[in-house]
Amino acid sequence: MTAQSQGAKRIEFTLRGLIIGIVITVVFTAANVFFGLKAGLTFATSIPAAVISMAILRAMKNSTVQENNIVQTVASAAGTLSAIIFVLPGLIIIGWWNGFPFWMSFGICATGGVLGVMYTIPLRRALVTDSDLPYPEGVACAEVLKVGSSSSPEAAESVESGGAGLKAVIVGSVVSAVFYVVVKTQLFAEAVSNYFRVGDRGAATGFDFSLSFALFAVGHLVGLWVGVAMLVGALIGWGWAVPHFLLLHPEAGGAAEAAQATWSHYVRFVGAGTIGVAAIWTLAKLVKPVISGLAGAMAASRVRKAGQLATLPRTEHDIPIGIVGLVTLVCLVPVAWLLGHFANVSGLGSHTALLVIGGVIFVVILSFLVSAVCGYMAGLIGSSNSPLSGVGILVVIIAALLLVLGVKAMMPEDAGKALVAFALFITAIVFAVASIANNNLQDLKTGQLVDATPSLQQWALVVGVIAGALVIPPVLDLLNQAYGFLGAPGVDPSRALPAPQAGLISALAQGVITGNIDWSLIGIGAGIGVALIVVDEVLVRTGTPARLPPLAVGLGIYLPTSTTLMVVVGALVGAWFDRRADRGRNGDATKQLGVLLASGLIVGESLLGVVVAAVVAISGSQTPLALVGEGFETPAIWIGGIAFIACIVVMYRWIARMGRAAT
Repeated sequence: MTAQSQGAKRIEFTLRGLIIGIVITVVFTAANVFFGLKAGLTFATSIPAAVISMAILRAMKNSTVQENNIVQTVASAAGTLSAIIFVLPGLIIIGWWNGFPFWMSFGICATGGVLGVMYTIPLRRALVTDSDLPYPEGVACAEVLKVGSSSSPEAAESVESGGAGLKAVIVGSVVSAVFYVVVKTQLFAEAVSNYFRVGDRGAATGFDFSLSFALFAVGHLVGLWVGVAMLVGALIGWGWAVPHFLLLHPEAGGAAEAAQATWSHYVRFVGAGTIGVAAIWTLAKLVKPVISGLAGAMAASRVRKAGQLATLPRTEHDIPIGIVGLVTLVCLVPVAWLLGHFANVSGLGSHTALLVIGGVIFVVILSFLVSAVCGYMAGLIGSSNSPLSGVGILVVIIAALLLVLGVKAMMPEDAGKALVAFALFITAIVFAVASIANNNLQDLKTGQLVDATPSLQQWALVVGVIAGALVIPPVLDLLNQAYGFLGAPGVDPSRALPAPQAGLISALAQGVITGNIDWSLIGIGAGIGVALIVVDEVLVRTGTPARLPPLAVGLGIYLPTSTTLMVVVGALVGAWFDRRADRGRNGDATKQLGVLLASGLIVGESLLGVVVAAVVAISGSQTPLALVGEGFETPAIWIGGIAFIACIVVMYRWIARMGRAAT
C-alpha cells in the first residue's frame, strides 16, 4: 500500500514495513513488560526501532524516510502499551486473579489502545501542530530518520546509516545482557545497599544502588534535570520522610526491615499526593490548547467534506473525524462488554447496568483528560518520563470514590474486594488509552518533521497496538509464575518483582473503598507538590535551564531507591558525556550514539530478564543460574561494582571515539 504525493507514488505504508515493525514490537514489548515490573519505568522504543529499521530497509530497494517512520511508529507501541503493567498486576496483588486471562487482558490492551489512537487526532493539533513543546524524543527520532535515510555522501557516512548507530545498539544490548546473566550466577552482586539507624530514638534510613545497566541507561535518556528531580524526591523520601514516620510509627525488625516497611506504609502515599497535584496542574494548563485542537479537527473535517483535502498540507491529513467517531463508538462496545462480564463474574451482577453505563462514561471522559496530561508531559520531557503512573493514581482514586458514592451502599459488606477489583479493572482500560495517546503524539511529532502522513501513522499504530496486546498477557503470566509480584498472596518477597505502581495503585483502591486510607499522608504530599510547582515555575520565568519537574520529584519519593539512585547516576553521567561531546568534534553525532547505546543497554537487560524468567518457571528454582552461595556476597559486591564501572568507562570512551571519527 502506498500514499500519493502530488500525483506521484510515495512509498510510506508498506507490508514489509508493517512486518518489520510488528517483529520489533513483539521483542520490545516483552522487554518493556519485564523492565517496568522490575524498575517501575518503561523505555521509549522509537529511536532504537528506527535504527534497526534503517539497517534492514537499506538492504532493500526503494526504502524511504517515510517508510522507516511507519516502522518506528508500529514498534513504538511497545514503549507505552506496556504501561498497562502499572495497573493490571494489582488484580494479582489483591488476590483477585491467580493469572492473567488472555482474552480479558488482550481486550483491555487492544480496545484501550485503539481508543488512545483515536484521541490523538484532536490532541495532535493542540499539542503538536499548534504547540511549541520540544518533544525531545520525537525530534531526535526525526533527525535519525532524516540523516539515516538520506542518499547524500554525508549521510552515507553518518553514525546511523553508516552502521555506527546499529553497532551502538548491539554493543549496549550484549554488554547489559551478559552482565545481567553474570549477576544471576551471583558472581556479581545485584545491588549495593546499606540501611542504618539514625540517632538514638529508633529512626532508620538507608540506600540501595541496583547494579543495573538498564536503570543507568534510563537516567541517560531522561536527562540531567529529571535525574536531579528524582534525587530530590529520594532525599525527601529517605532523608526526611522515612525517619520521620518511623519515629511516629515504630516498626519491628532491623534497620532495613523497619525502613522499608515505613516507606511502603506511609512514604509512598506522600509521593502519591505529590504526583497527583502535579498531574492536576498539568491538566489545568491544557484546557485552552485542547479546545483549540478540537476546533482545528472540526475545521479540517469541513475542508475534507468540501472536496478540498488537497489544499491542506500533507501533515494535516488525519483520519477523518467522522471515522474517528465511528471507531471510538465501535471500541466502546467491547469496553462495555468487558465491564459487564467483569461485574458479573465478580458478584456485582445485580448492578451491572449501572456499572457498565457509568463505567463507559468514566472511560470516555477520564481517558481523554489523562491522555491530554500525558501527551503534554511527553512533549515537555519525553514519553520515557511520562506521568502515566502518576495520573493513574488520580484515576484509581476517582474510580474508587465513585464506586463508594454510587454503588457500595447498595452492596453487602463482603463486596468490598469485588469493588476494589472493579476499580482496578476500569483504571487499566483508562491506562491503555492514555499510554498510547501519549506515545502517538511523540510519533506524530516525528512524522511532522519528516513530511509523513498522520493518518497512515495512526493506522500503523493500530497495528502496533494489536501486536503488543497479543504479547503482553502471556509475558505477564510467565513472570507471575516465575517470580510473582510483591505483596501478592503466597509470594516470596525476596524474589518477587516489585511492580511498585501496581502495588501502590491497588493499595489506594483498597484504602478508598474500605475507608481506611490516611488522607493526611496524601495531603502532605499535595503540599510538597504545590511547593514544587511554585519552584519550577520560578525557574522557568528566570530563564535558567535548570528545572525541577514536580512529577519527577514525586516519582523519586514513591519509587524505591533501588530504582531511583541508579537512574540519577545515569542522568549525571549522561549529562557529563553530552557536555564533553559538545566541546569535541562531531558533538551531535557523539551524543546521538550515546542515546543509541543507552537504548541498547535497556533492551539487552530487559530481554534477558524475560529469558531468565522462563528458565525460572521451567526449572522451578528461584536461582537456576547460581554458581556460588550466600557466603560470596561481599566479594560479589566488590567484583560486580568494579566490573560495572569499568564497563561504563570502556563503552563511553568507545562511543566518544566512534562519534569523533564520523564524517
